[in-house]
Order: sequence, then C-alpha cells, then structure tokens
Amino acid sequence: MSRAGHGHDQEPSCDQLGSGQRPEHAAAASSSAGREAGHGHSHSHGSRLTLTGEHSRSLVIVMLITLTVAIAEAAGAWVSGALVLLADAAHMAADAAAVGLSLLAVVFAARPPTPRRTFGYARAEILAAMVNAVILFGMSVFIVVEAIRRLVSPPAVESPLLVIFGVIALAANAISLLILRRGQAESLNIRGAFLEVASDALGAAAVIVTGIVIAATGFTRADPIASLLVGALIVPRTWRLLADAINVLLEASPRGVDLSEVRAHLTGLTGVRDVHDLHAWTITSGLAVLSVHVVVEPDVLADGRSAVMLDALQDCLRGHFDVDHSTFQLELAGHADHERPMHN
Repeated sequence: MSRAGHGHDQEPSCDQLGSGQRPEHAAAASSSAGREAGHGHSHSHGSRLTLTGEHSRSLVIVMLITLTVAIAEAAGAWVSGALVLLADAAHMAADAAAVGLSLLAVVFAARPPTPRRTFGYARAEILAAMVNAVILFGMSVFIVVEAIRRLVSPPAVESPLLVIFGVIALAANAISLLILRRGQAESLNIRGAFLEVASDALGAAAVIVTGIVIAATGFTRADPIASLLVGALIVPRTWRLLADAINVLLEASPRGVDLSEVRAHLTGLTGVRDVHDLHAWTITSGLAVLSVHVVVEPDVLADGRSAVMLDALQDCLRGHFDVDHSTFQLELAGHADHERPMHN
C-alpha cells in the first residue's frame, strides 16, 4: 500500500481510487440532501484482529523468558558486584516491557468501546509506554553514573559468575529468536520484538567478554566500560519510546501522515473545492484517525451524491495514507463563516 510522500506520477489518483460506486450507493439519489454529511461507514474500535494477536502466545513465552533472565541477572549483579550484569538486566527488562506493551495493545484493542470511552481502552498502551520509558530512563542514568564512579575506583568483580550468567542469557536469547523466527516475517510488531531480542544477544555477549577479560587480565575497569556500552543500547530506544508516547498524548499527526499531502490528495478529487479543519491524530499504535471539513460543489449535495463522495474521500485516505478511521463533514462554500476553525 502506498504511503504519503511517494511520487504522484507513480500512484493512482484519488479520483481513480474512489471512482467506483458501491452498489448501495449507486441507487442513492435524494434531492433533499443536507448541507452537512458525516461519514456513515461503521467502524469498530474494539476487537481488531491483528497479526500481533495471532502470535500472542509466542510473545508471552518470549516475554517470560526475557523477564526471568533479567531477574536472574539482577540477582547475579548483586552477588558478583558486576555492573554490566545490572545493565544487561535493565536492557532485557526494557525488551520484556516492549513485548508486554505489544500484548497490552492486543488485549485492550479487543475490549469494546463504551459510551464513556468511545475508543475503548486503546490508549492504555500509550500510558504504559510512558511509565515504562520514565523508569528505564531513570535506570539508565543510574547505570551511567555508577559506571563513571567505578571507572575512577573499580571494585572487585566475580568474573566466573559473569561468564555463567552471560551464557545463560545468550542461550535464552537464542531460544527466543527461534520462537519469533516465523512470526517476524509476517508482523511488524513481531519483527520489532525479534530485533530487540537480537540486541539482547549482543548485551549477553558483552557480559561474557567482560567476564573473560577480567578473568584473564584482572582489568576490572572492563565492567564499567561494558556497562556504558550496554547503557548506550538502552538510552536511544528509551528516548524514542518516551517521545512517541508524548507525541500521541499531545495528539500530534501520526507518523507517515503529512497533512499537506492529505490536503493535496483530497482537493484533487472531482467535486471538492477545498478542505479545512483538517486534524489527524493517533489513538494508539496502528490506529490513526482523521477528521476534516470538505467544501464540495453544490451539485454533489443537490444531486444526492454525498454517499459516493464519502466513499471517494475514504478510499483516497486508505489508498495513500493507511488511515482507516476518518470522519468527513461535507458542506457548501461559505459554511465555514459560521464556524470557529482551530486552523485551516
């Protein structure tokens, strides 16, 4: 499916995408069409069948494996005094949390909307992501500060335990990668989890190498150095997670939806004069919504072709921007004079 920003000369026009009438609309003709028309197609905000949901069992298994190893590494860090183990535990906890958020999205997406919560509980995933990011960011700061302190005054580290826990973590990551191997080719969420587990394997390898270096050379500063490297894997991802969550809560335009491109596509439809009050935002991952007032030619409403126009508008958004939930208000020129638009 094409996206915003692709060359228009290689894409079908919105007129081509929306030119076919649906059977129920081909017979629709009413000379008393109203000045305004809402988008009449039904939408379900709950019970969204996703590929992530189909692979939820694999995600649960991977999350439990990752979380178990993270807890074991945290305990190993306490016993061995190795900061790199704590850093890798935080790294794996971050990945377990990311998988948990994907599962949370599946669970909440299946809950039906209510008159009070018209989009159900879909945004709970975003709130959980924000809390997760704040906690991980705090852990990252602690690891960096502690690593700097240990570079100045390195404590003793039990290197054999480092190697043992590193091997356990690496084996667990290998099992998780095998579990996710099939699903990662079908779902973006599963692929994301697959890549996160792969980065965990790098962290586990760093733990093993650190243990070997300390055992062979006695260079205990290898522990804080490796901790900083593992921390460098956590901070950028944590920052992106926090930024994405804030953007959703601030109702920024969805990633990949350029409103200037949307405006150009919609106004390119035959019968559309202009658009205003164009808004797009994200409810939760994978659920972008859009609303817009569309100024149409008088004959669109006079000839009872509003239903056909609505189909063309929605097909345009689906075909170019992957926006499935949209609300349109059809109106004649001059109607905006009675409104107080937030922007054009």
